[in-house]
Amino acid sequence: MKNIKDTFLLYNKVEIPCMGFGTYKAADGRSAEILSRAIEAGYRSFDMASFYQTEAFMGEAYSNSGLAREEFFFISKVWKTEMGYAKTRNVFEESLRNLRTDYLDLFLIHWPLPSADHKDWKNTDLDTWRALEELYEEGRVRAIGVSNFLPHHLDNLMQHARIRPMVDQIEFHPGHTQEATVAYCRENQIKVQAWSPIGRGRVLEDELIVELAQKYGASPAQICLRFALQSEVIPFPKASSPERMRENMDVFGFELSQEDMYRILTMPPTGWSGYHPDRE
Repeated sequence: MKNIKDTFLLYNKVEIPCMGFGTYKAADGRSAEILSRAIEAGYRSFDMASFYQTEAFMGEAYSNSGLAREEFFFISKVWKTEMGYAKTRNVFEESLRNLRTDYLDLFLIHWPLPSADHKDWKNTDLDTWRALEELYEEGRVRAIGVSNFLPHHLDNLMQHARIRPMVDQIEFHPGHTQEATVAYCRENQIKVQAWSPIGRGRVLEDELIVELAQKYGASPAQICLRFALQSEVIPFPKASSPERMRENMDVFGFELSQEDMYRILTMPPTGWSGYHPDRE
């Protein structure tokens, strides 16, 4: 990958940008303004969800940009309380209205369980997935996938669904690399995306990340994003200032050595959000 316009190829041959912009809590009341800045900075792939309540702001920013719809890669997700065949189709229609578009590039199931004590999650996932399969076959979404699914959740779809997931979006950053899930996805041609690719403040202050930032003449955040890209994981950093937006994009001029990649992969756990799909 040489710049933010480069793409990975999903198993259905859809090209997906190698980096995007995360919209969760990206603006706090100034979403359209922040997202317009991101477009001006050069971002074209945007990660959204019904739960984030940023789709309408994205639709406004996209409409005001003057750019063609085909230049964007729009991602959205169906939330825990919206799972099931009928609700999922309704959520999809609402996302299209908010985004002022007639299709999505990628649609995901946000979490595998509506709640940690939900016993019938396998059937719930399959019922929800059936809606995604139909939307894909109707040509209303270019790719379908999941978010926060671990291997045992993915296995349920792989064994029973007609169309296997194309993407799994998980928490991924130095100190929390979820190697079992990443390995499962690689084995099954499922592209991994990273939410929270920079982790929390603890990651940016970690002694190894700080050392590598000095070594490569980069910021700690850039080290985290470069680590994701070299792991063939698609990161979705967030930022509100144009300076930070551009900094997060500027990760294509250096390469982490294999030794340093191993050091990051084996660093002590740090920065985990505390969210786990099977537990409260």
